[in-house]
Amino acid sequence: MIVTTNDALQKKNSYVYLISLVAAVGGFLFGYDISIISGAVIFMKDEFDLTGSELGFIMSSAQIGCIVGALIGGSLSDFFGRKKTLFFSAVLFGLSAIFTAVAQDLVVFNAFRLVGGIGIGLASIVSPMYIAEIAPPSIRGKLVTINQFAICIGLLCAVIVSYFLSFGHHWRWMFASEGLPILLFVAGLFFIPESPRWLIKKQKKSSALQILQHINGESVAKKEMEEIENALTTETGKFSELFQKGIRMALFIAVCLAFFQQWSGAQPLLLYAPLIFQKAGFADASDAILQSAILDGWLVICTAFALWLVERTGRRTLLIIGSLIMAVGMICTSLFFYFQMNPILLLFMMFISIGAYSISLAPLAWLIMAEIFPTRLRGKAMSVASVVLWTSTVMVNQAFPFLSSLSEKMFGSEFGIFALYAAVCIITAIFVWKLLPETRGKSLEEISKFWKKKGQAQKNANKTTT
Repeated sequence: MIVTTNDALQKKNSYVYLISLVAAVGGFLFGYDISIISGAVIFMKDEFDLTGSELGFIMSSAQIGCIVGALIGGSLSDFFGRKKTLFFSAVLFGLSAIFTAVAQDLVVFNAFRLVGGIGIGLASIVSPMYIAEIAPPSIRGKLVTINQFAICIGLLCAVIVSYFLSFGHHWRWMFASEGLPILLFVAGLFFIPESPRWLIKKQKKSSALQILQHINGESVAKKEMEEIENALTTETGKFSELFQKGIRMALFIAVCLAFFQQWSGAQPLLLYAPLIFQKAGFADASDAILQSAILDGWLVICTAFALWLVERTGRRTLLIIGSLIMAVGMICTSLFFYFQMNPILLLFMMFISIGAYSISLAPLAWLIMAEIFPTRLRGKAMSVASVVLWTSTVMVNQAFPFLSSLSEKMFGSEFGIFALYAAVCIITAIFVWKLLPETRGKSLEEISKFWKKKGQAQKNANKTTT
């Protein structure tokens, strides 16, 4: 039987897709763990008689752990490798699932939500980084977006599980239900290879070459191996390198995108969705959770569309268009609360914002963070950007109850808080238009060269002026 070039390419791509799907289970757990609290908290409010500050901490304790995970994630993945770090994140997810399910007081509950958050922080860095490092340039955007797709499926599955368990007030089983995907994640990790770029960095070149050949074929693998080795010779991997001309602009872009992703308003919309729907008129807990499930289902559909769009439209265009549509959605949501419209309308208005978020800031902030840095600096740079992202997540989730209350005092409704989110979305579109270069179709080494050339051009310009 003669194997055509196209057949061989499809076989190689299938292998990469399979590897990416296993790594993306880390993204699924990320979404599931973050979202499961949304349904459980409705019942926890009554069982623990939560104050406003206790509610805010319960909703953000996992995100505090995410900051810790983000701080150590880059160093762990650089030292132990991407694959072993994903194993460690799975262990932390498992501990969190067990002990939050059996916790009898808020101290134990919050402590193990924080442990799970460390796992999320690790997975949020390493899963997209691993996929970006192993993917061919032509499908890298699609493959890293699979991780975001898995996050969205995790969000949806958590809400569906919460909905069915809500009828018996079984909020402890909501957390215990995470055990099955954790076991699948651990099993899958045994069958995927280490990142070839990490292996080359650790001088394990023969192993790296075998993996690259499996992904790209012998001739392409040798060329890519040479490019990676040449790129690594120009990098020291020191933290100070992040602040060199050129690279520091890449860091600035990644940090700002991380901040904008959270303060665009989609995160609190998803996290506090059941409570928002209750305020809008869906008083019954199960009804409020059901509306959240519909919203998360829409998120999954739109993220699937992003898989198709990302390699056709490009990162920059999608971010600009998505941010502007999000602004429209947030303005509509603010007007809904201002004029106290029919509760069903809120779902459609939130569809606008969440749909635009799922094809732009949700997947592309992570994708850009994973691809715009040199190999030796990628772990450290993603740690910095992810710390900003998770710190912003904690801030926005802690701030939402306060800002919601402040808006009600000033405007009689949540009008003000959603108007604020609309402004952030507009600023995001302007930022991307002015500063973000297009990275579609370029290898990680080509993107690295772009920033180095930009830095050299700035140095030359400074010499000329002086």
